[in-house]
Amino acid sequence: METDYVKIGLKVGLEIHQQLATSAKLFCGCPPELFKEEAEITFLRRLRPTQSELGQVDPAAYFEFQKGIKVRYEANRKTSCLVEMDEEPPHPLNMEAVEIVLTAALMMNAKPIDEVHVMRKTVIDGSNTTGFQRTCVIALDGWIKVADKLIPIQHASLEEDAARKMGDEEGGKIIHYRIDRLGIPLVEVATGPVINSPTEAEEVALAIGRILRDTGRVMRGLGTIRQDLNVSIPNGALVEIKGVQELELISKVVDYEVQRQLNLVKIRGELTEKKMKAESLSDNFSDVTDVFRQTKCKVLVKALEKNQKIMAVKLSGFKGFLKRELMLGYRLGTEFADRAKFWGRVGGVFHTDELPAYNITVEEVESLRKTVGAEEEDAVVFVADNAENATDALRAVLERAREALNGVPAETRAANSDGTTRYMRPRPGAARMYPETDIPPSLITGAFLEKVRSNLPEPTEKKRERLVKAFGLNEKLAKQVVESDYSLLFEVIVKESGVSATMAAAFLTETVKALKRDGIEVEKVSDNQMREIFRFVGSGKLAKEAIADVFIWLSKHEDKSVREAIGDLGLEMFSKEELETLVDRAIAANQQSINKLGKNAFGMLMGVVMKEARGKADPNLVGKLLKKRLG
Repeated sequence: METDYVKIGLKVGLEIHQQLATSAKLFCGCPPELFKEEAEITFLRRLRPTQSELGQVDPAAYFEFQKGIKVRYEANRKTSCLVEMDEEPPHPLNMEAVEIVLTAALMMNAKPIDEVHVMRKTVIDGSNTTGFQRTCVIALDGWIKVADKLIPIQHASLEEDAARKMGDEEGGKIIHYRIDRLGIPLVEVATGPVINSPTEAEEVALAIGRILRDTGRVMRGLGTIRQDLNVSIPNGALVEIKGVQELELISKVVDYEVQRQLNLVKIRGELTEKKMKAESLSDNFSDVTDVFRQTKCKVLVKALEKNQKIMAVKLSGFKGFLKRELMLGYRLGTEFADRAKFWGRVGGVFHTDELPAYNITVEEVESLRKTVGAEEEDAVVFVADNAENATDALRAVLERAREALNGVPAETRAANSDGTTRYMRPRPGAARMYPETDIPPSLITGAFLEKVRSNLPEPTEKKRERLVKAFGLNEKLAKQVVESDYSLLFEVIVKESGVSATMAAAFLTETVKALKRDGIEVEKVSDNQMREIFRFVGSGKLAKEAIADVFIWLSKHEDKSVREAIGDLGLEMFSKEELETLVDRAIAANQQSINKLGKNAFGMLMGVVMKEARGKADPNLVGKLLKKRLG
C-alpha cells in the first residue's frame, strides 16, 4: 500500500552542498586539489569542546569528545599550508567564491546581504583541525519554481569543506584525516520545510543542482556534492540526515525515514498501552561472563580469550520489540546497537529477541535470563568488551529504550548507500555557532553586485531553445543536454572538435547514463579527457564507435591520456591502404553472395568490413571505398 505523505503531514527541508571551482581555497592561496601520494607531513591532535559566550557546551561536540579519539592529520606542501594546520591565521575571504555563490543566489531570486560576516560552527569529530568550520551567509529569502510550486530558499551560504577521512588505527582510537580537502569552498543552499513527498524532494534537489551547474563554476564528480535532509512528521521528530551523495537516493532516504518514524510512533503506542514507564528501565548491569564460559559463539569466544567481560541489562516489557522492523532490513534492535557502537565503542550487541542464533544455545539464553532476573515480557541485551566500554554501551542502549517510550528521538543520522540511515550523533544545539574573530567583514558593494548581475548565466529554457536552433538537436536531446552534468561541456566539445552535435549530445547524456547504470565510475573521467576523446574523433584518429571503449578505459586509469587508451586497447585507426586491403578481402570472400544480391550486396559487405574493423575505421571512408570497388 502506497503511503499518503500529504495525509501523514510529511515535511522535508533540503540543504545542498557543492564544491566550487575556484583557483584557490577559501582562506588561503592553496589550490583546491586532492593528492594521492604518500603524505609529506603528519601531526597528531585531540580536539576538545569549549563553552560558548553563554557558558553552554554543544551536545554534538560533547558527544564526539566523549569518544576519547585522537586524530592523525596527513598533508603535502602543494595542497595545504599552515592555515589548514591551524598554525597561521586565515587569510581574507576568497571573493571569487563569494561571486559564484552570489551568481547562484541571484538565479534563485535571493536577496544579497550588504556585509559578509564569517561565523564558526563547532565540529570536533576531527574533520577540521581548528575544531570548527567557517561559514558565512551570502544571500537570504529566495525562491525557485518546481512543478508550479514555489519553494522558498532560506539562504545561500559559503563555507569551507572538511578534511577527508582516510582510515584509523588502534581499533579506531586514532583516526586519519587528509587536510587537502579542508578549506575548499562550498556553496550551501537551504530550502524551507515545504516539501511534502520523497519524489518532490528529489525534484527540488535536481532543480537546485541544475542552477548550480548552470553557473559553470562548480565541481562535478563523486564527493563534490552532498545533500542533507531535514525530515519530520507530526507525532514524530525533526531528524537531520547527512551525506546523501546520489541524487537518485533522496526519495528512498525520505521514504525509509518516514517508515522508521511511523513504526517508532506505533511502538510507542503499544508500549504506552502496556503502561510502560521510564522508571521501570533501571541501570542494573549484570556481569554474565560465567553464563557463556562454554559457549560456541565465535564473537564471545574471542572476547573471553582477551579476558573481556560480557555484561547484560534487562529491558522490562521490551520482549518482541527489538526484532520489529523499522525500515528495510533495519530493526529496533539495530537502532539500539548503533547507539552502543557510538557511545560504547563496541562492535555490536546481542539481544534475546534474535536468540538462539550465532551458536548461542537455548540453555545459554535461559541461564542469561535467569541471571539478570528477566520475566517473560522482558528482553535482555548483552555485549562483550572491556568493562568500561561494555557499561557505556549498555547505558546507551538503556537511554535509547527510554526514548522509545516517547516515540522518535530528534537526532542526526548518516545516510547509507542503500537509502537506509544510521545514528550519527545528537542534534546540535544553538551553542554550536559563534562569530569568527580572525576575519574582518567583507562588503558586497553595489559595483560588485552589478558585475555579477550583468554576467548571470543563460536561463535553462532559453538555453534549450538555443540548442535546438543553433545545433540542430531535437527537443528531447536538447532537454537531456540541459539537464545533464555536461551542459556546458557539450558546446565546448562540438565547437572545438567539429563532431556531430547529435552524436556528442547522445553520448554525453544517454550513453554516459547507461554506462553509470552498468557500474562504470563515470565521474572519474575529467572534462579535459572528454574533450580529448572528441578531438581525436574529430581529427579522424578515433572511430566514434570506439568512444565508449576509450571512456571506460579512462574511468579505470586516472590521469592517463586518450592516446594511451587507444594504444592499450589496440584502437589505432586503419590507414586508407589497410582499409582497401580489408575491403578487397571482404569482396573476394563473399563473391558468391555479391552475385546473388547484386546492388543489395553493399549493406552486407559494410557489415562484414565494419565487424572486422570495429572501432578502427571511419564508416564513411569504408562506404566510399566499397562503392568505388563495387562500381
